[in-house]
Amino acid sequence: MGTATDTGEDTDAHDPPVGMDFPLGRDEATWWPIVCAIGATGLYLGAGLYFLGHGEVAIIPGFVGPVVFGGGALVFLAGLFGWLYQGFVADFWTRSTDEREPGSLRGAMYLFLATDVFTFAGGFIYYFFIRAGGWPPGEIPELLTTVLVVNTALLVVSSFTLHFAHSALEKGNRRRFGFLLVTTFVLGLLFVAGQIYEYHDLIVGEGFTIASGIFGSAFYGLTGLHGLHVALGTILLGILVVRAHLGQYEPGRDTSIATVSLYWHFVDVVWVFLVAVLYVGASVTPVL
Repeated sequence: MGTATDTGEDTDAHDPPVGMDFPLGRDEATWWPIVCAIGATGLYLGAGLYFLGHGEVAIIPGFVGPVVFGGGALVFLAGLFGWLYQGFVADFWTRSTDEREPGSLRGAMYLFLATDVFTFAGGFIYYFFIRAGGWPPGEIPELLTTVLVVNTALLVVSSFTLHFAHSALEKGNRRRFGFLLVTTFVLGLLFVAGQIYEYHDLIVGEGFTIASGIFGSAFYGLTGLHGLHVALGTILLGILVVRAHLGQYEPGRDTSIATVSLYWHFVDVVWVFLVAVLYVGASVTPVL
């Protein structure tokens, strides 16, 4: 027959690694993924409502879609921050390196990137489908611009700076690690700003929007999806910069650096493929 002490030890043995959950305050895994899912639902719902409010016959007020989309983005980012904070930062100083499982976390990132490949594949299949028809499908604006070249250079260079930042950390060079990590974060911000500038130039200057035929939907669908990934990656890099400033990284404590690096390199590769297939490919008219 068990004692009270035995019961307490048994309960502790089944406690989840993240401890008390928010907002219920119970020993459950975490509710933050559900918050993220609600936010992501708002993103998709807002995008759908936008078309309902901006078609030839507007069914709802035009502001509803952007408001729902913006609210979904805020909820998603809040859920992501809470999830990462609870899982990796809240009890950071009380954990030892023996408690870490970097292999499983890297494996989880590989699985996530595998699902992301199929997410992008859906958009590219749509583009290849319309590309196989008569080309061009209407008037296409000039896509091969200086902004594209600069943005591509920024993203490619950022992969190198992040790689060498991680290498510097492994060698114990904290100063070089911090400098290159901040450089990568700034390059990510510049890329996001460059894409916003490109969108502004296309929409305001050229009148080319997501409703500009089948190519408009393909262009903004693919570049917008990639832009969201870069924005998310930049937020993750910002978290790494803050944690590096707090002294939370050293050789042997670099799992989040490694996983974010995998994500960032993936985003870089997708962009190079996107430039070759979408930007350059759309500008090439087949000779019949």
